[in-house]
Order: sequence, then C-alpha cells, then structure tokens
Amino acid sequence: MPIKPDYTIHGDKCHYGWDRSIEPVLRVDPGSVVEIEAVDAGGGQITADSTLDDVKNIDFARVNPVTGPVYVAGAEPGDALKVTLLSFKPSGWGWSAVIPEFGLLADQFEEPALYIWEYDPVSLAPAPYLKGAKVPLKPFPGTIGVAPAPEGEHSVVNPRPVGGNMDTRDLSAGTVLYLPVEVPGALFSLGDAHAAQGDGEVCGTAIESPMHVTVKLEVEKGMNLRFPRFSTPGPVSRHFDEKGYEVTTGIGPDLMQSARTAVSDMVDLVADRHGYSRAEAYMLCSVCADLRISEIVDHPDWVVSFYFPKVVFSQ
Repeated sequence: MPIKPDYTIHGDKCHYGWDRSIEPVLRVDPGSVVEIEAVDAGGGQITADSTLDDVKNIDFARVNPVTGPVYVAGAEPGDALKVTLLSFKPSGWGWSAVIPEFGLLADQFEEPALYIWEYDPVSLAPAPYLKGAKVPLKPFPGTIGVAPAPEGEHSVVNPRPVGGNMDTRDLSAGTVLYLPVEVPGALFSLGDAHAAQGDGEVCGTAIESPMHVTVKLEVEKGMNLRFPRFSTPGPVSRHFDEKGYEVTTGIGPDLMQSARTAVSDMVDLVADRHGYSRAEAYMLCSVCADLRISEIVDHPDWVVSFYFPKVVFSQ
C-alpha cells in the first residue's frame, strides 16, 4: 500500500548550496513523513530531448540542486537526524553523460557523450542500453544531508561530514540514515536522484533521473556522530549478483591511480567484447560496476578491484 505523506515539497523549492541561513520551506515535528520532489543532477539542463550541445554547455553553478530545507523541531547540534527512506516514485526517464573535465578518467575522455534512458517507473524492470545491455535499477538520492555549522554558502557538489553529495547507492528504500546535526532544526534537503549507479560513479554521472522520494524524519538525541552512518534492511547487491562478475584490478601505492587503472582496463574490456565506443562503455560502467578496495594492509602496495556484473548482458 502506498505510504501517505504528511507533507509534500515540490521541486521548485530547491537550492544550490548548503547554507544555514536559508529559510526553511517546511517545519515539521519528529516522526513526520515528507514526500520530496528531487530534481535531477543537471537541474533541468538535460532533458529527454537533449543533444551533445547541452552537455557541452552545462552550467556547473546549476548542478545538484537539493529540495528543502526542512526544519525538524527539537533537532540540536550533537543530535542525529534519523532519515528512513520509505519509498521512491521514479519518473521513467534519465540521462548519463561524459562531461569534459569531469569524472575519474577525465584525461582519457575529452569529448562529451550522452545517453537518454527510458525505463518502466512502476515495474522498475532493467533499463535497456545500447546493443542489448540491460541495467538493473535501484533508486536512491545521490545528495542527502543537513546544513553545516559554518556561516555562508558551501558547495553542494562535495560530500561533507553532514552528508551531502555522497552518491552512495545503498541509500535505497528501507535504509535508515543518521546525519550529524550541526544547526538547530537540522535543515534537511535532498536531490540528485538516481535510478541506478555503480559504486564509485566513475564517469561522474549515474542514471540521473528526477523522482519523488518519501522519507520519515526523526531525532536521535546526543549521538554525537562524526560522519553519517546508515543501516540497510537486507542484501545490497542481489540485483547484480545473479550471473557473477568480470573483474579488473589496479595494484600500487596510490589508491586513486589503482582505481583509474582498474576502471580504464574494464572500459577497454567492455568496449572490445561488446562493440561499444570507449565513451559508451565508460558510461555503462558508471551506472552498474563497483569499485572496491580489495586489500589495504600489505604495505606499500594496495589492490583496487572493479566489478562489472555479467547480468547486464545476460537478461
């Protein structure tokens, strides 16, 4: 049965930076259920009819808008805002792009690329991609957080101790997230909704997809968290696990360089095996493949692995 919210906030009530001085668009008591319209990461600059020119001309001052903020009565610095992610109502379309000078392999991908996704917003069946690939979906908000204590505006692009642009795909339906409160009322906002993403979001975009997100907001007194924490309701990768994985690795003393090596080699593998351009393979890796630190104790060299789910090509 659909969850009936106590309040609804529409996407026009959004902001482009974290700032404790932003006036709340809503004030609620702890325990309230709020439905929030999450604008896509492009802030409407990419549409279902967009072309490469729209990617070339994207204005980074208008990316990652978040809807809110919501003032939660009784939330004080030192408390935690308990956010239960109840449900998602996706739009049925989204986009992925290679944006010049952005992403893990920006130096290898200087030209823009764009793919417009269409998917069933009710069944959430795997979304079709080029050449017969299908990507299992798992909606979540890429950006979710509360206002930081320091005065002034702070970029919404960076993740922060109070949350923000964490791009953590397991913040999906049923997950409970705890955010450190630094200002009275917490001032909670979310946006940057994704229909699917691999851990790492390596090209810089997931399936960027506007949708409605319903959350329950509660206050846990005196938790004194340093950073966000969360609890999942069950397995987190079952939608990818069924057919196993292809895995590439990077090994060396620099975790970032090892991540780049593992991803670059997987882009080559997927492109060569399935007839994609490297940009097409890069975007696909970003929405479904997972970066993992496999070993970080054997000084001086660490192992980073990149897992690509075989189920994408076997449905």
